[in-house]
Amino acid sequence: MAHIHLEDGAFSLPWLALWSLLAAGVIALSLFVLRKGGMTTRKLAVAAMAASVGFAASQIDIPVFGGLHLNFTPLIGILVGPALGSLCALVINVFGAAVGHGGWGMIGANTLVNALEIVLGYYSYRLMRGRLKTGRFTSGFSATAFALIISALVVAGIVIVSGIQDSQQTGEEALPSMTVLIAANMLTGIIEGLATGYIVSFIGRVR
Repeated sequence: MAHIHLEDGAFSLPWLALWSLLAAGVIALSLFVLRKGGMTTRKLAVAAMAASVGFAASQIDIPVFGGLHLNFTPLIGILVGPALGSLCALVINVFGAAVGHGGWGMIGANTLVNALEIVLGYYSYRLMRGRLKTGRFTSGFSATAFALIISALVVAGIVIVSGIQDSQQTGEEALPSMTVLIAANMLTGIIEGLATGYIVSFIGRVR
């Protein structure tokens, strides 16, 4: 999954405020949807377990390209939906910042990115299962890979647009290194897609 691992002070205050306000808007919308539509105890329990798994997975680094990790955000979207899934993303990022996995100021930007992964994963999976009638593995893999490839591009865009304070590189000069990061995140998205496909297939069989 895509994640901005920068520490506090990397983004200027105006950009931190912008991403945080946008993330707050997403969370407010999610709470409104949940309050209007209701939420069962069972769904809340599934969301709690999904958030726990997502946080645990995000702490396991894959030792390539300086460290990558899975987060299962599209899977969370598939299991609990975009509104409750966005709240899970917020919880994961808060706990991640608490253990030094990215700065506190990155919670807003990372929540936006993860919420996007959850929304794209959820609707892509429903489209493939509903209209296209594909199998669970194919739907889970394709929805996850698509969501994470898009989010990798969004992360690069956020970093380039926001700029990194005290960096000597301009946006254009940083583009080659960002391209490597995008490629690494896309590769991770394919790996997570395979894992999600198998998990969705397994859940479908045991149910």
